[in-house]
Amino acid sequence: MKTTLGLIVGNRSFFPAHLAQSGRAEMLRVLAEEGFDVVALGPEDTLYGSVVTMNDVEKCAALFKQRQSEIDGVLITLPNFGEEKAIANALRLSGLDVPVLVHAFPDDLAKMSIADRRDSFCGKMSTCNNLSQYGIPYTLTSQHTMAPTSAAFRRDLQRFAATCRIVRGLRNARIGVIGARPAAFNTVRFSEKLLEFAGISVETLDLSEVFGQISRLPDTDPRVVAKRDEVAGYVSTRGVPAEALTKMAKLGVVIDEWMAANRLVGTAVQCWTSMEQYFGVVPCTIMSMLSNRLLPSACETDAGGLLAMYALQLASGRPSALVDWNNNYGEDPDKCVLFHCSNLPKDLFAPGAAMDYQAIIAGTVGKENAYGTVVGRLKAAPFTYCRVSTDDLRGEITSYVGEGELTDDPLSTFGGVAVAHIPELQTLLAYICEMGLEHHVAINPAQVGGAVAEAFDKYLGWEVYHHDA
Repeated sequence: MKTTLGLIVGNRSFFPAHLAQSGRAEMLRVLAEEGFDVVALGPEDTLYGSVVTMNDVEKCAALFKQRQSEIDGVLITLPNFGEEKAIANALRLSGLDVPVLVHAFPDDLAKMSIADRRDSFCGKMSTCNNLSQYGIPYTLTSQHTMAPTSAAFRRDLQRFAATCRIVRGLRNARIGVIGARPAAFNTVRFSEKLLEFAGISVETLDLSEVFGQISRLPDTDPRVVAKRDEVAGYVSTRGVPAEALTKMAKLGVVIDEWMAANRLVGTAVQCWTSMEQYFGVVPCTIMSMLSNRLLPSACETDAGGLLAMYALQLASGRPSALVDWNNNYGEDPDKCVLFHCSNLPKDLFAPGAAMDYQAIIAGTVGKENAYGTVVGRLKAAPFTYCRVSTDDLRGEITSYVGEGELTDDPLSTFGGVAVAHIPELQTLLAYICEMGLEHHVAINPAQVGGAVAEAFDKYLGWEVYHHDA
């Protein structure tokens, strides 16, 4: 997941210009080491590739406009005080609407003469002041001034890159909803109009269309044969009837082709209980395989859960899962059990995950119609949890996010399960209940809560409760 940053090098005429030259070179070197592509003025364009005059501003803005489709975010670096108006004007004239990171070089106490003193410490405040006046949102580094080569700044860069990926990915995202909301699941209601207003389009596909397309697929169709082999190779299918595997394969072919035709980044699928009663399998394995391929798939037409999965995936580059906040864990107030039937992606499981039947739903539709879950224990790992919802009455997209640990505490139960440790869990649970939020939550085995919260709040304008803040 390579990220491309537009780079603005600050400079000011009566400050040491050689600092802009060396600072630009140092920053470009660090960005290359951290895996970024860069769009920046060169020394052939302006003095040391910095932005000072209105002529520099116009050159920078024109370059950013020309490369707009490539740029995920902008890094402003201040090797000296910098010309704050020029920086703000360059951003305004470029027309870019991307995250902005403001960085300032630290002064060296051994180099405080007129020839070498930076004053970036002060200049950063002036740059931020002007960006605020221009209505341009921006991100700060974890310390006011930082050496680009420091480990802390490199972490800031990677966190900022995650924020950039979330913002780019969610703006103009296209998601698919397959089937109708199950009648019993009022909890997953959402507003398509609020999502559309935020740039997120929802494409729908009725289950009757899915089943109709499946009915026209012979078992010997090469696409079905290939998908059946893929299903059989995904996890152990011991004891699963061959007929069920073929049904799953056909479902997978139809969903794959619909997603490709509509350029969808993820799906939310009706399961309970139409899929089992009228088709004869659960869709969990196909959904697990999609999520594992970084095409997140959420249960019960939960579009908000899907968007949370997608945001976490954009931040970390790893598959996300959708789970239930499901059980207390003994008497520990900061631990709980996370559960789903499950369609969790294979990459999150400890060794031993296997295909099975959905034990809860089998009591209603029969075991023979409930094959296709992926069950096992999730690996112990740091993780981030996230929820996105639409508040129709207030016309807002709302969210919460936080971090914790998936533990290896003992647990004997069924489905796809994990024990989670979350500091101040009772406060979080009270917030969820007080706000009337859903029982589904997205999880991802990486700690990216800060990047998600900043993307949602500062750059997308969504309401965020950041539990760790």
